[in-house]
Amino acid sequence: MENEKKYSQMSEHELRTEIGTIMEKARKAEQLGMVNEYAVYQRKAVMAQSYLIDPKTIVKDEIYRIDGDEGVFFHVDYLKGRFAWGYRLGGERAMEALPIAMLKTVKEGK
Repeated sequence: MENEKKYSQMSEHELRTEIGTIMEKARKAEQLGMVNEYAVYQRKAVMAQSYLIDPKTIVKDEIYRIDGDEGVFFHVDYLKGRFAWGYRLGGERAMEALPIAMLKTVKEGK
């Protein structure tokens, strides 16, 4: 196994290159009908994108849209690393963690 860098150790350029590579693998998996592999690559890309975002831009007790889940909103209780912990609005208030790259301000892209 090759000695891969952690996302936290990568520069912005390295992260963007890694995201491009992951998205290309996802595209190929999708074309080949490998749904599970496609989903794994999509999640990896979101995690890498989370390292391009300053966690300080995610505000505790604010509500965000969930990217890729139209009409669903997420209330942030706290941050831990590159994950926002909270709950989806309108649900049973079950605590869950989302990578911060999945969160978009309510004002964006109405």
